[in-house]
Amino acid sequence: MPSPSTFQQFQAQSLADGYDVAVERVWAPDTVVDEHTHPFDTRATVMAGELWLTVAGQTRHIGVGEGFDLAAHVPHSERYGPQGATYWVARRNVPA
Repeated sequence: MPSPSTFQQFQAQSLADGYDVAVERVWAPDTVVDEHTHPFDTRATVMAGELWLTVAGQTRHIGVGEGFDLAAHVPHSERYGPQGATYWVARRNVPA
């Protein structure tokens, strides 16, 4: 899927694809988030900065214009670069 050029496009496409909500997240420089899970599916597109996402021992570098999908309840950790990161993220709640 091509990167959306506006948040409104990202939000509209995400809602059309069955996600419940779309928000913008801003992370401070050099933030590290230890392994955790979420009770929702995630789709995100990085708009500024960069992050490293680690899932099942595999780390992926994600920069501007790139995105990722992450299923609910999947353990993962995050590390943000020296400029921090801003990304648009859609969430789809999943029953426990």
